[in-house]
Amino acid sequence: MDYELEEDKLGIPTVPGTISLKKDAQNLIGISIGGGAQYCPCLYIVQVFDNTPAALEGTLAAGDEITGVNGKPVKGKTKVEVAKMIQAVQGEATIHYNKLQADPKQGKSLDIVLKKVKHRLVENMSSGTADALGLSRAILCNDGLVKRLEELEKTAELYKGLMEHTKRLLRAFFELSQTHRAFGDVFSVIGVREPQAAASEAFVKFAEAHRNMEKYGIQLLKTIKPMLHDLNTYLHKAIPDTKLTIRKYLDVKFEYLSYCLKVKEMDDEEYSCIAMGEPMYRVGTGNYEYRLVLRCRQEARARFAKMRKDVLEKIELLDQKHVQDIVFQLQRFVSGMSRYYDECYAVLKDADVFPIEVDLSRTMINYGSQSRSFTEEEEEEGGEGSEEQDGGAEYYCKLLLFNCTGTNYCNLL
Repeated sequence: MDYELEEDKLGIPTVPGTISLKKDAQNLIGISIGGGAQYCPCLYIVQVFDNTPAALEGTLAAGDEITGVNGKPVKGKTKVEVAKMIQAVQGEATIHYNKLQADPKQGKSLDIVLKKVKHRLVENMSSGTADALGLSRAILCNDGLVKRLEELEKTAELYKGLMEHTKRLLRAFFELSQTHRAFGDVFSVIGVREPQAAASEAFVKFAEAHRNMEKYGIQLLKTIKPMLHDLNTYLHKAIPDTKLTIRKYLDVKFEYLSYCLKVKEMDDEEYSCIAMGEPMYRVGTGNYEYRLVLRCRQEARARFAKMRKDVLEKIELLDQKHVQDIVFQLQRFVSGMSRYYDECYAVLKDADVFPIEVDLSRTMINYGSQSRSFTEEEEEEGGEGSEEQDGGAEYYCKLLLFNCTGTNYCNLL
């Protein structure tokens, strides 16, 4: 093929340079080459492989044109011939190049944007549907970070449930503490007014026990309440921050996949033209459009690798914090509850004042019989009911103590 067409650089400038690379143990510098005779006037770098002399040195990049090897020009040669020239060099190879000064924004065309949208849609598609659309489903299926995101959602639900349970528990124990205080006040008033010394001491002691139970309940609330702050921090700060990082990672990944798909489409287009024997303008003028996409793919891949590393590190730290945090919170919860029940049991055991002997004829618990004057007719009518009144009073006292303690401790005489 005669190179009659001038190179169409699409306004992309190039800067010449020379670099010397020391070969590795496999006699490689770590690049793949494309273009060359007989279809393209330029020989260019398609890919720079990771952890190779070229990648570690960092000068050469995808899309750069190779103009010579060890001082020998490569114009008009095939890519196979140039590869053999590099392989023939022992020890250190000198590469002459034209650096492609490409702006990644030039390669981010509407086609790339649409491909990103398609890859977002394919995330939840079956393999068959994705293949029918021509999307890279294999890479998406093999991405463990998507599953980690699902696990993160489950962890968030676990923490939400734990927070709700903790809130309900705090409310319940607060109300229980208020009830203990109310019982303590009632029994204290009864004990102070009770003229019988033994009964008065018993009621006062029982009142003090309930007030101590209120104090233990408040201590339990102070122990458990910090759980809400810790769980809230993890749920509304750590997890959302990690989710945001994963979303950024997915955006970078979809962009990288879009450039991969674009390169494949352009390769297929080129192979099709070669098979049909038809010339292709972009190839015959230096293939700068293809080289621009190669450069964009390389930079997108670098961002993808960096973001993936950051996400993996963040998720690993979050997992460690989750394990340590959940163990600490449960230990605090269980120890607080255990201490509360032990203290309540001890104070109730110490306040074992039953049975209480109360002489109802001397007690201050009365029902207005002393404050009300009856007529003779009312006295006659109510004479038979006095015993019922006394029996009712005794039953009421039993019922009062039963409701206050939860156990029928009393034996009223």
